[in-house]
Amino acid sequence: MGKTLEAMLRLQKIEHQLIEIRRQMQSKSTAVDIQRKRLEQLRQKHKSLKEEVFEHQRKAGAIELELKQKEVEVNKLRQALNTSKTNKEYAATLTQLNSLKADNSKLEDKALELMQLADQVAAQAEKVAEEIKQEEEHLAQIEQSAAEETSRLEQMLADLQQKRDVAAREVPSDALAIFERIAAVKNGDAMAKIEVIGNKPPYKYVCGGCNMSLAPEHANALRARDEIRFCDSCGRILYLQEEEQKSEEKPTPTQT
Repeated sequence: MGKTLEAMLRLQKIEHQLIEIRRQMQSKSTAVDIQRKRLEQLRQKHKSLKEEVFEHQRKAGAIELELKQKEVEVNKLRQALNTSKTNKEYAATLTQLNSLKADNSKLEDKALELMQLADQVAAQAEKVAEEIKQEEEHLAQIEQSAAEETSRLEQMLADLQQKRDVAAREVPSDALAIFERIAAVKNGDAMAKIEVIGNKPPYKYVCGGCNMSLAPEHANALRARDEIRFCDSCGRILYLQEEEQKSEEKPTPTQT
């Protein structure tokens, strides 16, 4: 393999390391975001439960106020019973009183049901509040761990970026432009190894980037010249490893 391809291959190896470090940094950031989102969901759930408790209590309170007002009417009807002058008047008042007391009984049951619901939802809210506390502690741990790891990765990233700059200067400017253009669309994989298949000629050649077949002329050209050749399928820059070149060029022993 020629000097240009060797320099480009060194550059690609550093590019892969840079991509992996950026992936790890993104992973740490994502973990923090996921935990923050979970915490926010719990807080919204807690808020919703507290609002539900308040609404049940409000409705129960409104019923209790209505019952107080109706109790005044009950007392009036009781007094009316005592002052009734005829049986008919007494019977009508008694019917009205019993109907009102039946309605009040239903309202009391409804108020009790609402207060029980309020207590149940309040208990749920307390559990969620405890879960929020635990998740807040977990978030603090994740944030601290992410900050420490990100700081370490940022230093590694800076060191590798310097190495990349040095490696990039070893690649001719025209070849570097081609490398960076392909790397930008192939997630850093600008180059692909030519895979040689077979133990003896005629060999088959496959692109290590896309696993598509390659014409033998690519391997033959790279054995002879330091030039940039591209995979016909994926467009990556092809290279042939030195040990494979040697194994192909090694003469077959003759029988004596």
